[in-house]
Amino acid sequence: MILKFKFSMHLKRPTLLIDKQKCLANIRLFVVKAVKYNLRFRPHFKTHQSAEVGSWFREFGIDKITVSSVMMAEYFAKNGWNDITIAFPVNIAETDEINILAKQIKLNLLVENVEAVGSLSRTLKNPVGVYVKIDTGYHRSGIEVEKYDAIADLINIIRRAENLNFKGLLAHNGLTYLQSTPDAICKVHDESLTKLKRLKDSLKKAGINPEISIGDTPAVSLCRNFEDVDEIRPGNFVFYDLMQQELGVCRYDQIAVALACPIVAVHVERLEVVIWGGAAHLSKEALNDEGGGKVFGKVVLLDKFGWTLPLDGTFVKSVSQEHGIIKTTPEHIDKFSPGVFIGILPVHSCLTTIMIKEILTLNGEVIHTMNC
Repeated sequence: MILKFKFSMHLKRPTLLIDKQKCLANIRLFVVKAVKYNLRFRPHFKTHQSAEVGSWFREFGIDKITVSSVMMAEYFAKNGWNDITIAFPVNIAETDEINILAKQIKLNLLVENVEAVGSLSRTLKNPVGVYVKIDTGYHRSGIEVEKYDAIADLINIIRRAENLNFKGLLAHNGLTYLQSTPDAICKVHDESLTKLKRLKDSLKKAGINPEISIGDTPAVSLCRNFEDVDEIRPGNFVFYDLMQQELGVCRYDQIAVALACPIVAVHVERLEVVIWGGAAHLSKEALNDEGGGKVFGKVVLLDKFGWTLPLDGTFVKSVSQEHGIIKTTPEHIDKFSPGVFIGILPVHSCLTTIMIKEILTLNGEVIHTMNC
């Protein structure tokens, strides 16, 4: 079977395909939700890392973004974005680069300790906005939300520092990714917001009235409680992936990227298919299957519309650096033959995008990311 679609002539090696219309539909949903709940929408661009994909957000009036590194901020600043939050604790080794950025754009930084604040206050020559990173229970980074006095003390140090403009509290509730149902996601989301509200109330008594910025795709996708929230910063939603689908956050037909991989061998007796598409392309992030094994991606067939829904009982069961091993069923084994390209829905689209670097639209147009 030879593919004869607009994008098929470009397929020679593992290639990340993007369905622009699905992306636009996903963006539109979040724009509408932000308006409905009177929230400032500052999407995180770490998922796509592309000036071209970023430009699609402008069609919806988005003019503020979130990134995860100084380098990413530099890339998007060069592409016309002039209001950027770096939602990663500041790396004081990059103060020279931060100074340059702060002179060019409206830049917000993230801090969680006195050392970072002290370094910034001594070295910055241009003003920046500053958020304090708050840990609401995920324990990845940030000051624990219950430490009211320590948080207030840090905020007051920021407020006294030259060129540092305190903006508010920033949190990422990674606990939503550890849940198994939409109801459980919204429960931990509500618990996080309750903690942030108590913190804000305590700070207001000390004369501090901070903004609250939150940013996880599961909660922003599913939940309806945004009391006291000023800003949302989801990122993965633009592509979605199997992790989000497994959580009940999105449908298969909302996943906007698929990794096109060439089949290099078929082992009918084992009901296994070997593809060029391994950990170097899909990462080693995996979901658990019902039998206790791992799922590194689900298999779709490529067609003139992009790709189908996943084939039942057919998934990437293991990966090495370049190899992917697909397990399939007797009903589907005859759909595979060497030389044919198939699609893999990724478990974590952010990581797949970073590793593949270039993206191919269904019209055969190449989209570059900052990693090219």
